[in-house]
Amino acid sequence: MLITLVRRQLRPYRRQISLVVLLQLVQTLANLYLPTLNADIIDQGVVKGDTGYIMRIGAAMIGVSLVQIICSIGAVYVGAQVASALGRDVRAAIFDRVQSFSAREVGHFGAPSLITRTTNDVQQVQMLALMTFTMMVSAPIMMVGGIVLALQLDVQLSGLLLAVIPVLVLGIGVIVYRMRPLFRAMQTNIDEVNRVMREQITGIRVIRAFVRDRHEQERFARANTELTDVALAVGKLMASMFPFVMLVINVSTVAVLWFGAHRIDSGGMEIGALTAFLSYLMQILMAVMMATFMFVMLPRAEVCAERIEEVLDTASSVVPPTAPVTPEGLRGHLELRDAEFSYPGAEEPVLRSISFTALPGETTAIIGSTGSGKSTLLHLVPRLFDATGGRVLVDDVDVREIEPQALARAIGFVPQKPYLFSGTVASNLRYGKADATDEELWQALEVAQAKEFVQAMPEGLDAPIAQGGTNVSGGQRQRLAIARALVNRPEIYLFDDSFSALDYATDAALRRELSRETADATVVIVAQRVNTIRDADRILVLDDGQVVGTGTHSELMNSNVTYREIVLSQLTEEEAA
Repeated sequence: MLITLVRRQLRPYRRQISLVVLLQLVQTLANLYLPTLNADIIDQGVVKGDTGYIMRIGAAMIGVSLVQIICSIGAVYVGAQVASALGRDVRAAIFDRVQSFSAREVGHFGAPSLITRTTNDVQQVQMLALMTFTMMVSAPIMMVGGIVLALQLDVQLSGLLLAVIPVLVLGIGVIVYRMRPLFRAMQTNIDEVNRVMREQITGIRVIRAFVRDRHEQERFARANTELTDVALAVGKLMASMFPFVMLVINVSTVAVLWFGAHRIDSGGMEIGALTAFLSYLMQILMAVMMATFMFVMLPRAEVCAERIEEVLDTASSVVPPTAPVTPEGLRGHLELRDAEFSYPGAEEPVLRSISFTALPGETTAIIGSTGSGKSTLLHLVPRLFDATGGRVLVDDVDVREIEPQALARAIGFVPQKPYLFSGTVASNLRYGKADATDEELWQALEVAQAKEFVQAMPEGLDAPIAQGGTNVSGGQRQRLAIARALVNRPEIYLFDDSFSALDYATDAALRRELSRETADATVVIVAQRVNTIRDADRILVLDDGQVVGTGTHSELMNSNVTYREIVLSQLTEEEAA
Protein backbone atom coordinates (compact mmCIF):
# COMPACT_ATOMS: atom_id res chain seq x y z
CA MET A 1 0.00 0.00 0.00
CA LEU A 2 2.77 2.42 0.95
CA ILE A 3 4.70 1.90 -2.30
CA THR A 4 1.51 2.16 -4.37
CA LEU A 5 0.43 5.37 -2.65
CA VAL A 6 3.83 7.07 -2.82
CA ARG A 7 4.50 6.01 -6.41
CA ARG A 8 1.14 7.36 -7.57
CA GLN A 9 1.44 10.66 -5.72
CA LEU A 10 5.10 11.29 -6.63
CA ARG A 11 4.67 10.66 -10.35
CA PRO A 12 4.42 14.43 -11.17
CA TYR A 13 7.72 15.07 -9.35
CA ARG A 14 9.99 12.67 -11.21
CA ARG A 15 12.39 15.44 -12.34
CA GLN A 16 12.84 16.76 -8.80
CA ILE A 17 13.38 13.22 -7.50
CA SER A 18 15.98 12.56 -10.20
CA LEU A 19 17.76 15.75 -9.13
CA VAL A 20 17.72 14.63 -5.48
CA VAL A 21 19.22 11.24 -6.44
CA LEU A 22 21.93 12.93 -8.54
CA LEU A 23 22.86 15.37 -5.76
CA GLN A 24 22.91 12.58 -3.17
CA LEU A 25 25.09 10.45 -5.47
CA VAL A 26 27.63 13.25 -5.90
CA GLN A 27 27.76 14.14 -2.20
CA THR A 28 28.08 10.45 -1.20
CA LEU A 29 30.90 9.82 -3.69
CA ALA A 30 32.65 12.92 -2.38
CA ASN A 31 32.22 11.65 1.17
CA LEU A 32 33.68 8.28 0.17
CA TYR A 33 36.63 9.90 -1.57
CA LEU A 34 37.76 11.89 1.49
CA PRO A 35 39.19 8.91 3.51
CA THR A 36 41.30 7.88 0.48
CA LEU A 37 42.75 11.39 0.27
CA ASN A 38 43.34 11.34 4.03
CA ALA A 39 45.21 8.02 3.73
CA ASP A 40 47.40 9.50 0.98
CA ILE A 41 48.26 12.50 3.19
CA ILE A 42 49.34 10.17 6.03
CA ASP A 43 51.29 7.64 3.92
CA GLN A 44 52.77 9.97 1.31
CA GLY A 45 52.93 13.29 3.14
CA VAL A 46 53.16 12.86 6.92
CA VAL A 47 55.32 9.70 6.96
CA LYS A 48 57.71 11.06 4.30
CA GLY A 49 57.63 14.67 5.60
CA ASP A 50 56.50 16.08 2.22
CA THR A 51 54.79 19.36 3.20
CA GLY A 52 54.02 20.30 -0.41
CA TYR A 53 52.16 17.01 -0.96
CA ILE A 54 50.17 17.60 2.26
CA MET A 55 49.15 21.09 1.07
CA ARG A 56 48.11 19.88 -2.39
CA ILE A 57 46.05 16.96 -1.14
CA GLY A 58 44.67 19.12 1.68
CA ALA A 59 43.44 21.68 -0.88
CA ALA A 60 41.85 18.87 -2.87
CA MET A 61 40.09 17.65 0.30
CA ILE A 62 38.71 21.16 0.91
CA GLY A 63 37.40 21.27 -2.67
CA VAL A 64 35.78 17.85 -2.32
CA SER A 65 34.24 18.89 1.02
CA LEU A 66 32.76 22.02 -0.55
CA VAL A 67 31.20 19.93 -3.33
CA GLN A 68 29.81 17.55 -0.71
CA ILE A 69 28.31 20.39 1.37
CA ILE A 70 26.70 22.13 -1.62
CA CYS A 71 25.20 18.89 -2.97
CA SER A 72 23.98 17.87 0.47
CA ILE A 73 22.23 21.21 1.04
CA GLY A 74 20.69 21.07 -2.44
CA ALA A 75 19.46 17.49 -1.93
CA VAL A 76 17.87 18.32 1.42
CA TYR A 77 16.22 21.47 0.02
CA VAL A 78 14.71 19.78 -3.04
CA GLY A 79 13.83 16.66 -1.04
CA ALA A 80 11.98 18.72 1.57
CA GLN A 81 10.02 20.48 -1.19
CA VAL A 82 8.98 17.18 -2.78
CA ALA A 83 8.03 15.64 0.60
CA SER A 84 5.93 18.71 1.48
CA ALA A 85 4.25 18.54 -1.93
CA LEU A 86 3.52 14.85 -1.31
CA GLY A 87 1.82 15.67 2.01
CA ARG A 88 -0.17 18.48 0.40
CA ASP A 89 -1.35 16.30 -2.49
CA VAL A 90 -2.34 13.35 -0.28
CA ARG A 91 -4.29 15.64 2.08
CA ALA A 92 -6.03 17.19 -0.92
CA ALA A 93 -6.84 13.74 -2.33
CA ILE A 94 -8.37 12.62 0.98
CA PHE A 95 -10.33 15.88 1.28
CA ASP A 96 -11.69 15.57 -2.27
CA ARG A 97 -12.71 11.96 -1.69
CA VAL A 98 -14.39 12.73 1.64
CA GLN A 99 -16.27 15.61 0.00
CA SER A 100 -17.73 13.09 -2.46
CA PHE A 101 -18.87 10.75 0.34
CA SER A 102 -22.50 10.44 1.25
CA ALA A 103 -23.57 10.46 4.89
CA ARG A 104 -23.27 6.66 4.80
CA GLU A 105 -19.50 6.64 4.12
CA VAL A 106 -18.82 9.46 6.58
CA GLY A 107 -20.69 7.52 9.25
CA HIS A 108 -18.73 4.36 8.40
CA PHE A 109 -15.32 5.96 9.03
CA GLY A 110 -16.39 8.50 11.63
CA ALA A 111 -15.28 12.13 11.77
CA PRO A 112 -12.43 11.58 14.32
CA SER A 113 -10.86 8.83 12.19
CA LEU A 114 -11.12 10.91 9.00
CA ILE A 115 -9.43 13.82 10.78
CA THR A 116 -6.61 11.55 12.02
CA ARG A 117 -6.12 10.06 8.56
CA THR A 118 -5.97 13.51 6.97
CA THR A 119 -3.48 14.90 9.50
CA ASN A 120 -1.44 12.41 11.53
CA ASP A 121 -1.43 9.57 8.98
CA VAL A 122 -0.41 11.86 6.12
CA GLN A 123 2.28 13.41 8.32
CA GLN A 124 3.83 9.96 8.93
CA VAL A 125 3.97 9.22 5.18
CA GLN A 126 5.36 12.69 4.49
CA MET A 127 8.05 12.26 7.14
CA LEU A 128 9.05 8.91 5.65
CA ALA A 129 9.39 10.54 2.22
CA LEU A 130 11.53 13.32 3.69
CA MET A 131 13.81 10.83 5.45
CA THR A 132 14.09 8.84 2.22
CA PHE A 133 15.18 11.85 0.17
CA THR A 134 17.59 13.18 2.80
CA MET A 135 19.05 9.94 4.18
CA MET A 136 17.88 6.71 2.57
CA VAL A 137 18.92 7.62 -0.99
CA SER A 138 22.53 8.07 0.11
CA ALA A 139 22.60 5.09 2.51
CA PRO A 140 22.82 2.24 -0.07
CA ILE A 141 25.30 4.23 -2.18
CA MET A 142 27.48 4.83 0.86
CA MET A 143 27.25 1.22 2.02
CA VAL A 144 28.10 -0.33 -1.38
CA GLY A 145 30.81 2.25 -2.08
CA GLY A 146 32.29 1.78 1.39
CA ILE A 147 32.44 -1.99 0.96
CA VAL A 148 34.11 -1.72 -2.45
CA LEU A 149 36.74 0.75 -1.22
CA ALA A 150 37.34 -1.27 1.96
CA LEU A 151 38.00 -4.34 -0.18
CA GLN A 152 40.47 -2.36 -2.25
CA LEU A 153 42.39 -1.38 0.89
CA ASP A 154 42.56 -4.84 2.52
CA VAL A 155 40.60 -7.94 1.57
CA GLN A 156 41.45 -9.91 4.71
CA LEU A 157 40.35 -7.15 7.08
CA SER A 158 37.16 -6.72 5.05
CA GLY A 159 36.14 -10.21 6.14
CA LEU A 160 34.95 -8.62 9.38
CA LEU A 161 32.09 -7.05 7.42
CA LEU A 162 30.71 -10.52 6.66
CA ALA A 163 30.13 -11.02 10.37
CA VAL A 164 29.11 -7.50 11.38
CA ILE A 165 26.51 -6.55 8.75
CA PRO A 166 24.31 -9.72 9.01
CA VAL A 167 24.21 -9.40 12.81
CA LEU A 168 23.17 -5.74 12.53
CA VAL A 169 20.50 -6.42 9.89
CA LEU A 170 19.07 -9.44 11.73
CA GLY A 171 18.82 -7.62 15.06
CA ILE A 172 17.11 -4.58 13.52
CA GLY A 173 14.76 -6.81 11.53
CA VAL A 174 13.49 -8.59 14.66
CA ILE A 175 12.82 -5.28 16.42
CA VAL A 176 11.01 -3.77 13.42
CA TYR A 177 8.88 -6.91 13.02
CA ARG A 178 7.65 -6.52 16.59
CA MET A 179 6.90 -2.80 16.05
CA ARG A 180 4.42 -3.20 13.19
CA PRO A 181 1.33 -4.40 15.15
CA LEU A 182 2.07 -1.80 17.82
CA PHE A 183 2.01 1.03 15.28
CA ARG A 184 -1.36 -0.17 13.96
CA ALA A 185 -2.75 -0.17 17.50
CA MET A 186 -1.26 3.30 18.08
CA GLN A 187 -3.12 4.85 15.13
CA THR A 188 -6.37 3.24 16.29
CA ASN A 189 -5.81 4.61 19.79
CA ILE A 190 -5.18 8.11 18.37
CA ASP A 191 -8.58 7.80 16.64
CA GLU A 192 -10.15 6.90 19.99
CA VAL A 193 -8.53 9.82 21.83
CA ASN A 194 -9.74 12.19 19.10
CA ARG A 195 -13.25 10.73 19.29
CA VAL A 196 -13.51 11.07 23.07
CA MET A 197 -12.03 14.57 23.03
CA ARG A 198 -14.39 15.63 20.24
CA GLU A 199 -17.42 14.30 22.13
CA GLN A 200 -16.39 16.02 25.35
CA ILE A 201 -15.76 19.39 23.72
CA THR A 202 -19.02 19.24 21.76
CA GLY A 203 -21.05 18.02 24.72
CA ILE A 204 -19.44 20.11 27.46
CA ARG A 205 -22.79 21.66 28.45
CA VAL A 206 -24.46 18.26 28.83
CA ILE A 207 -21.50 16.96 30.85
CA ARG A 208 -21.69 19.86 33.27
CA ALA A 209 -25.48 19.81 33.44
CA PHE A 210 -25.42 16.18 34.59
CA VAL A 211 -22.27 16.64 36.70
CA ARG A 212 -20.46 13.92 34.74
CA ASP A 213 -17.06 15.61 34.80
CA ARG A 214 -15.41 12.82 36.78
CA HIS A 215 -16.91 10.12 34.53
CA GLU A 216 -15.65 11.87 31.39
CA GLN A 217 -12.23 12.40 32.97
CA GLU A 218 -12.03 8.67 33.64
CA ARG A 219 -13.18 7.85 30.09
CA PHE A 220 -10.53 10.11 28.59
CA ALA A 221 -7.94 8.73 31.02
CA ARG A 222 -8.66 5.19 29.81
CA ALA A 223 -8.25 6.17 26.15
CA ASN A 224 -5.15 8.19 26.97
CA THR A 225 -3.64 5.37 29.04
CA GLU A 226 -4.17 2.84 26.23
CA LEU A 227 -2.38 5.14 23.80
CA THR A 228 0.39 5.74 26.34
CA ASP A 229 0.88 2.01 26.94
CA VAL A 230 1.26 1.31 23.22
CA ALA A 231 3.60 4.30 22.82
CA LEU A 232 5.72 3.02 25.74
CA ALA A 233 5.94 -0.43 24.17
CA VAL A 234 7.13 1.17 20.92
CA GLY A 235 9.54 3.38 22.86
CA LYS A 236 11.07 0.39 24.64
CA LEU A 237 11.73 -1.36 21.34
CA MET A 238 13.26 1.82 19.88
CA ALA A 239 15.32 2.29 23.02
CA SER A 240 16.72 -1.23 22.63
CA MET A 241 17.55 -0.67 18.96
CA PHE A 242 20.09 2.13 19.25
CA PRO A 243 22.22 0.59 22.05
CA PHE A 244 22.31 -2.59 19.97
CA VAL A 245 23.50 -0.65 16.91
CA MET A 246 26.13 1.23 18.93
CA LEU A 247 27.33 -2.03 20.50
CA VAL A 248 27.86 -3.54 17.06
CA ILE A 249 29.66 -0.40 15.83
CA ASN A 250 32.00 -0.22 18.84
CA VAL A 251 32.81 -3.95 18.81
CA SER A 252 33.54 -3.67 15.07
CA THR A 253 35.87 -0.70 15.64
CA VAL A 254 37.81 -2.58 18.32
CA ALA A 255 38.08 -5.66 16.09
CA VAL A 256 39.36 -3.59 13.15
CA LEU A 257 41.98 -1.91 15.33
CA TRP A 258 43.06 -5.25 16.82
CA PHE A 259 43.45 -7.12 13.53
CA GLY A 260 44.65 -4.00 11.67
CA ALA A 261 47.48 -3.52 14.18
CA HIS A 262 48.65 -7.08 13.50
CA ARG A 263 48.48 -6.42 9.76
CA ILE A 264 50.60 -3.27 10.12
CA ASP A 265 53.06 -5.09 12.37
CA SER A 266 53.48 -7.81 9.76
CA GLY A 267 53.96 -5.21 7.00
CA GLY A 268 50.80 -6.17 5.14
CA MET A 269 49.12 -2.80 5.68
CA GLU A 270 50.07 0.85 6.10
CA ILE A 271 48.88 3.21 8.84
CA GLY A 272 47.04 5.47 6.40
CA ALA A 273 45.21 2.48 4.92
CA LEU A 274 44.06 1.41 8.40
CA THR A 275 42.81 4.94 9.09
CA ALA A 276 40.91 4.95 5.79
CA PHE A 277 39.52 1.45 6.50
CA LEU A 278 38.21 2.65 9.87
CA SER A 279 36.53 5.59 8.14
CA TYR A 280 34.92 3.30 5.57
CA LEU A 281 33.78 0.94 8.32
CA MET A 282 32.13 3.86 10.12
CA GLN A 283 30.51 5.02 6.87
CA ILE A 284 29.17 1.53 6.18
CA LEU A 285 27.76 1.19 9.67
CA MET A 286 26.42 4.74 9.60
CA ALA A 287 24.62 3.84 6.37
CA VAL A 288 23.09 0.90 8.19
CA MET A 289 22.16 3.27 11.05
CA MET A 290 20.46 5.63 8.61
CA ALA A 291 18.56 2.66 7.25
CA THR A 292 17.66 1.89 10.87
CA PHE A 293 15.88 5.22 11.17
CA MET A 294 13.92 4.31 8.06
CA PHE A 295 13.08 0.86 9.41
CA VAL A 296 11.73 2.49 12.57
CA MET A 297 9.44 4.76 10.57
CA LEU A 298 8.53 2.25 7.85
CA PRO A 299 6.04 0.07 9.81
CA ARG A 300 4.07 3.08 11.05
CA ALA A 301 4.10 4.71 7.61
CA GLU A 302 2.86 1.43 6.08
CA VAL A 303 -0.04 1.29 8.53
CA CYS A 304 -0.86 4.95 7.84
CA ALA A 305 -0.69 4.38 4.08
CA GLU A 306 -3.15 1.48 4.41
CA ARG A 307 -5.55 3.72 6.34
CA ILE A 308 -5.18 6.49 3.73
CA GLU A 309 -5.73 4.06 0.85
CA GLU A 310 -8.80 2.71 2.63
CA VAL A 311 -10.35 6.17 2.35
CA LEU A 312 -9.15 6.79 -1.22
CA ASP A 313 -10.40 3.37 -2.39
CA THR A 314 -13.86 3.83 -0.87
CA ALA A 315 -16.33 4.81 -3.54
CA SER A 316 -19.26 6.99 -2.61
CA SER A 317 -22.69 5.37 -2.70
CA VAL A 318 -23.88 8.62 -4.33
CA VAL A 319 -22.38 8.22 -7.81
CA PRO A 320 -22.20 11.26 -10.15
CA PRO A 321 -24.16 10.72 -13.39
CA THR A 322 -22.13 9.50 -16.36
CA ALA A 323 -24.21 11.64 -18.75
CA PRO A 324 -25.49 14.48 -16.53
CA VAL A 325 -28.65 16.27 -17.55
CA THR A 326 -28.91 20.03 -16.98
CA PRO A 327 -32.61 20.92 -17.18
CA GLU A 328 -33.35 24.44 -18.31
CA GLY A 329 -35.86 26.50 -16.35
CA LEU A 330 -36.48 24.13 -13.47
CA ARG A 331 -39.98 24.53 -12.06
CA GLY A 332 -39.46 22.48 -8.90
CA HIS A 333 -41.95 19.69 -9.61
CA LEU A 334 -40.93 17.02 -7.07
CA GLU A 335 -42.14 13.43 -7.23
CA LEU A 336 -41.24 10.20 -5.44
CA ARG A 337 -42.28 6.94 -7.09
CA ASP A 338 -42.15 3.84 -4.88
CA ALA A 339 -38.93 5.15 -3.29
CA GLU A 340 -37.15 2.84 -0.90
CA PHE A 341 -33.99 3.14 1.16
CA SER A 342 -32.01 0.48 3.02
CA TYR A 343 -28.71 0.67 4.85
CA PRO A 344 -26.11 -1.93 3.79
CA GLY A 345 -26.67 -5.19 5.64
CA ALA A 346 -29.96 -4.04 7.20
CA GLU A 347 -32.70 -6.64 7.52
CA GLU A 348 -35.50 -4.13 6.86
CA PRO A 349 -35.55 -0.98 4.70
CA VAL A 350 -35.85 2.39 6.44
CA LEU A 351 -38.32 3.59 3.80
CA ARG A 352 -40.74 1.45 1.78
CA SER A 353 -42.86 2.31 -1.26
CA ILE A 354 -42.91 6.09 -0.70
CA SER A 355 -44.92 7.85 -3.39
CA PHE A 356 -46.09 11.44 -3.43
CA THR A 357 -45.96 14.60 -5.54
CA ALA A 358 -45.03 18.09 -4.33
CA LEU A 359 -45.98 20.89 -6.72
CA PRO A 360 -44.73 24.48 -7.07
CA GLY A 361 -46.82 26.89 -5.03
CA GLU A 362 -47.81 24.18 -2.56
CA THR A 363 -46.54 23.19 0.86
CA THR A 364 -46.14 19.49 1.57
CA ALA A 365 -45.64 18.49 5.19
CA ILE A 366 -44.28 15.22 6.57
CA ILE A 367 -45.04 14.14 10.11
CA GLY A 368 -44.57 10.94 12.05
CA SER A 369 -43.18 9.44 15.19
CA THR A 370 -39.47 9.48 16.01
CA GLY A 371 -37.58 7.02 13.83
CA SER A 372 -40.29 6.77 11.18
CA GLY A 373 -37.86 7.89 8.42
CA LYS A 374 -38.88 11.54 7.91
CA SER A 375 -35.36 13.00 7.69
CA THR A 376 -34.10 10.08 5.59
CA LEU A 377 -36.92 10.69 3.11
CA LEU A 378 -35.94 14.35 2.83
CA HIS A 379 -32.27 13.44 2.35
CA LEU A 380 -33.12 11.50 -0.82
CA VAL A 381 -33.99 14.69 -2.71
CA PRO A 382 -30.58 16.51 -2.54
CA ARG A 383 -28.86 13.08 -2.78
CA LEU A 384 -27.38 13.00 0.68
CA PHE A 385 -28.49 9.40 0.28
CA ASP A 386 -29.52 7.69 -2.95
CA ALA A 387 -32.71 5.71 -3.02
CA THR A 388 -32.01 1.96 -3.11
CA GLY A 389 -35.32 1.40 -4.87
CA GLY A 390 -37.83 3.43 -6.83
CA ARG A 391 -37.15 6.92 -8.16
CA VAL A 392 -36.88 10.51 -6.98
CA LEU A 393 -37.78 12.95 -9.77
CA VAL A 394 -37.41 16.70 -10.20
CA ASP A 395 -39.30 17.98 -13.24
CA ASP A 396 -39.69 14.33 -14.37
CA VAL A 397 -35.90 13.78 -14.36
CA ASP A 398 -34.32 11.33 -11.92
CA VAL A 399 -32.12 13.23 -9.46
CA ARG A 400 -29.38 10.65 -10.12
CA GLU A 401 -29.22 11.88 -13.73
CA ILE A 402 -29.25 15.65 -13.01
CA GLU A 403 -25.95 17.53 -13.05
CA PRO A 404 -24.99 17.85 -9.32
CA GLN A 405 -24.44 21.61 -9.42
CA ALA A 406 -27.77 22.19 -11.11
CA LEU A 407 -29.52 20.03 -8.53
CA ALA A 408 -27.80 21.88 -5.69
CA ARG A 409 -28.85 25.26 -7.10
CA ALA A 410 -32.45 24.10 -7.39
CA ILE A 411 -32.71 22.99 -3.74
CA GLY A 412 -32.58 25.03 -0.56
CA PHE A 413 -32.01 22.56 2.28
CA VAL A 414 -32.19 23.49 5.97
CA PRO A 415 -31.02 20.46 8.00
CA GLN A 416 -32.36 19.32 11.33
CA LYS A 417 -29.17 20.51 13.03
CA PRO A 418 -28.31 23.77 11.27
CA TYR A 419 -24.57 24.36 11.01
CA LEU A 420 -22.93 27.75 10.67
CA PHE A 421 -19.33 28.20 9.57
CA SER A 422 -16.76 30.37 11.28
CA GLY A 423 -16.79 33.81 9.67
CA THR A 424 -19.47 36.48 9.65
CA VAL A 425 -23.22 36.61 9.27
CA ALA A 426 -22.75 37.79 5.67
CA SER A 427 -20.26 35.03 4.75
CA ASN A 428 -22.68 32.40 6.05
CA LEU A 429 -25.65 33.85 4.20
CA ARG A 430 -23.66 34.08 0.96
CA TYR A 431 -22.67 30.42 1.22
CA GLY A 432 -25.09 29.44 -1.55
CA LYS A 433 -24.89 32.67 -3.53
CA ALA A 434 -21.50 34.38 -3.37
CA ASP A 435 -22.61 37.49 -5.29
CA ALA A 436 -25.70 38.23 -3.17
CA THR A 437 -26.09 41.95 -2.35
CA ASP A 438 -26.55 43.32 1.15
CA GLU A 439 -30.16 44.13 0.24
CA GLU A 440 -30.80 40.49 -0.60
CA LEU A 441 -29.25 39.42 2.69
CA TRP A 442 -31.40 41.82 4.72
CA GLN A 443 -34.50 40.69 2.82
CA ALA A 444 -33.75 37.03 3.64
CA LEU A 445 -33.09 37.93 7.28
CA GLU A 446 -36.38 39.79 7.48
CA VAL A 447 -38.34 36.83 6.13
CA ALA A 448 -36.50 34.48 8.51
CA GLN A 449 -37.32 36.75 11.47
CA ALA A 450 -33.57 37.25 12.04
CA LYS A 451 -33.25 40.90 10.98
CA GLU A 452 -33.91 42.30 14.44
CA PHE A 453 -31.20 40.40 16.31
CA VAL A 454 -28.65 40.87 13.49
CA GLN A 455 -29.29 44.64 13.52
CA ALA A 456 -28.76 44.57 17.29
CA MET A 457 -25.24 43.23 16.77
CA PRO A 458 -22.68 46.08 16.66
CA GLU A 459 -21.17 44.86 13.38
CA GLY A 460 -24.47 43.95 11.71
CA LEU A 461 -23.84 41.70 8.70
CA ASP A 462 -20.14 41.68 9.57
CA ALA A 463 -20.84 40.30 13.07
CA PRO A 464 -18.53 37.33 13.77
CA ILE A 465 -19.95 33.81 13.85
CA ALA A 466 -18.02 31.12 15.72
CA GLN A 467 -17.49 27.63 14.32
CA GLY A 468 -20.81 25.81 14.42
CA GLY A 469 -22.59 29.04 15.34
CA THR A 470 -21.92 28.47 19.04
CA ASN A 471 -21.98 32.21 19.82
CA VAL A 472 -25.68 32.50 18.89
CA SER A 473 -28.68 30.74 20.37
CA GLY A 474 -30.31 27.66 18.88
CA GLY A 475 -33.27 29.66 17.58
CA GLN A 476 -31.01 32.31 16.06
CA ARG A 477 -28.94 29.58 14.45
CA GLN A 478 -32.05 28.06 12.87
CA ARG A 479 -33.24 31.43 11.56
CA LEU A 480 -29.84 32.20 10.04
CA ALA A 481 -29.83 28.78 8.37
CA ILE A 482 -33.30 29.47 6.94
CA ALA A 483 -32.12 32.89 5.71
CA ARG A 484 -29.13 31.21 4.06
CA ALA A 485 -31.48 28.97 2.08
CA LEU A 486 -33.70 31.93 1.15
CA VAL A 487 -30.82 33.99 -0.29
CA ASN A 488 -30.30 31.46 -3.06
CA ARG A 489 -34.01 31.56 -4.07
CA PRO A 490 -34.19 27.90 -5.13
CA GLU A 491 -37.14 26.16 -6.75
CA ILE A 492 -37.47 23.58 -3.96
CA TYR A 493 -37.26 24.29 -0.22
CA LEU A 494 -36.63 21.41 2.18
CA PHE A 495 -37.08 22.18 5.89
CA ASP A 496 -36.04 19.29 8.12
CA ASP A 497 -37.67 20.16 11.47
CA SER A 498 -36.13 23.62 11.04
CA PHE A 499 -38.56 25.46 13.35
CA SER A 500 -38.21 23.31 16.48
CA ALA A 501 -36.13 25.88 18.43
CA LEU A 502 -38.49 28.78 17.73
CA ASP A 503 -41.18 30.02 20.07
CA TYR A 504 -44.74 29.85 18.79
CA ALA A 505 -44.99 33.57 17.99
CA THR A 506 -41.74 33.59 15.97
CA ASP A 507 -42.73 30.32 14.31
CA ALA A 508 -46.07 31.76 13.21
CA ALA A 509 -44.52 35.03 11.97
CA LEU A 510 -41.79 33.17 10.07
CA ARG A 511 -44.24 30.81 8.39
CA ARG A 512 -46.46 33.74 7.41
CA GLU A 513 -43.56 35.59 5.74
CA LEU A 514 -42.23 32.35 4.31
CA SER A 515 -45.51 31.55 2.59
CA ARG A 516 -45.31 34.85 0.68
CA GLU A 517 -41.60 34.47 -0.15
CA THR A 518 -41.99 30.90 -1.42
CA ALA A 519 -45.34 31.35 -3.14
CA ASP A 520 -43.99 30.05 -6.48
CA ALA A 521 -41.68 27.40 -5.05
CA THR A 522 -42.14 23.81 -3.88
CA VAL A 523 -41.95 23.59 -0.08
CA VAL A 524 -41.49 20.35 1.85
CA ILE A 525 -41.51 20.57 5.64
CA VAL A 526 -40.63 17.86 8.14
CA ALA A 527 -41.91 18.79 11.57
CA GLN A 528 -42.79 17.38 14.96
CA ARG A 529 -45.08 20.26 15.97
CA VAL A 530 -48.55 20.07 14.55
CA ASN A 531 -48.99 23.87 14.62
CA THR A 532 -46.12 24.18 12.14
CA ILE A 533 -47.75 22.04 9.46
CA ARG A 534 -51.51 22.15 10.08
CA ASP A 535 -52.03 24.71 7.28
CA ALA A 536 -50.04 22.73 4.71
CA ASP A 537 -51.71 21.90 1.39
CA ARG A 538 -50.80 18.26 1.84
CA ILE A 539 -49.68 16.28 4.89
CA LEU A 540 -47.97 12.90 4.69
CA VAL A 541 -48.13 10.69 7.76
CA LEU A 542 -45.18 8.32 8.10
CA ASP A 543 -45.15 5.28 10.33
CA ASP A 544 -42.38 2.69 10.33
CA GLY A 545 -41.04 3.90 6.98
CA GLN A 546 -44.37 3.85 5.16
CA VAL A 547 -46.92 6.47 4.19
CA VAL A 548 -50.04 5.60 6.20
CA GLY A 549 -52.03 8.69 5.37
CA THR A 550 -52.21 11.67 3.01
CA GLY A 551 -54.50 14.69 3.12
CA THR A 552 -55.14 18.02 4.77
CA HIS A 553 -55.24 18.52 8.52
CA SER A 554 -59.02 18.25 8.75
CA GLU A 555 -59.16 15.22 6.45
CA LEU A 556 -56.53 13.33 8.41
CA MET A 557 -58.15 14.17 11.74
CA ASN A 558 -61.28 12.42 10.55
CA SER A 559 -59.71 9.49 8.70
CA ASN A 560 -56.23 8.69 10.08
CA VAL A 561 -55.72 7.20 13.53
CA THR A 562 -51.94 7.72 13.57
CA TYR A 563 -52.21 11.42 12.71
CA ARG A 564 -55.03 11.93 15.21
CA GLU A 565 -52.92 10.38 17.98
CA ILE A 566 -49.99 12.68 17.16
CA VAL A 567 -52.22 15.77 17.12
CA LEU A 568 -54.02 14.94 20.37
CA SER A 569 -50.68 14.33 22.09
CA GLN A 570 -49.94 18.05 21.52
CA LEU A 571 -53.34 19.77 21.34
CA THR A 572 -56.74 19.44 22.92
CA GLU A 573 -59.71 18.35 20.84
CA GLU A 574 -60.89 21.95 20.57
CA GLU A 575 -57.46 23.28 19.57
CA ALA A 576 -57.08 20.54 16.97
CA ALA A 577 -60.44 21.45 15.44
